[in-house]
Amino acid sequence: MKQIIALGGGGFSMEPENPLLDSYILQQSGKPSPKICFIPTASGDADNYIARFYQFYKKHECEPSHLSLFNPPTRDFEKFILDKDIIYVGGGNTRNMLTLWRDWGLDIILKKAYEHGVILAGISAGSLCWFQEGVTDSFGDELEPLKCLGFLEGSNCPHYDGEEKRRPSYQKMVSDNNIIAGIATDDGVALHYVNNKLEHVVSSRPNAKVYKVYFEKVLKEEELPTRYLGR
Repeated sequence: MKQIIALGGGGFSMEPENPLLDSYILQQSGKPSPKICFIPTASGDADNYIARFYQFYKKHECEPSHLSLFNPPTRDFEKFILDKDIIYVGGGNTRNMLTLWRDWGLDIILKKAYEHGVILAGISAGSLCWFQEGVTDSFGDELEPLKCLGFLEGSNCPHYDGEEKRRPSYQKMVSDNNIIAGIATDDGVALHYVNNKLEHVVSSRPNAKVYKVYFEKVLKEEELPTRYLGR
């Protein structure tokens, strides 16, 4: 079974006192103590970000580790990745992350891991990277479309309610055909894809929402059902 869990925002890095999304990710492995690996490339392998990952996940039933491209733990990335149950990709500069991944061949390894049943998860850059295209601020102050890995069809826009420019920018890109139609996620929402199909939408915040955004003579924004994990 192939699974991707894409967080529009939230999780240990944004709401460390709210474990709902992180617990949900761990539960999907079906193992009592899953091996979860953090990939913080988009943040430039920021020490503080890595520390926060361990601080959170060491309190839970799992085996946390991380993969740094600036200080690699091994030469054999494929063996390292395929040994894990869950890969969790952090936020930051998506364009730089994808460039480094492709240079190291990590994009190919992650696709192989996905095909072999390793759960792929992530927030922000770690969400939109799995889609064909995504909305990013990697180029500076303005939001722009970005070609991504294409494991999932369509485009993705995280932080839909968390950043003022996200909603109007994404809608204009879709309307102007500068980005393909896709899914927009508020902070605190996770999209759970199973075998390339969106099966579950869950949230750590009671009012967080997800929208299907597409152009059909006019721009359309269709709210999708979301299940609050706190109930």
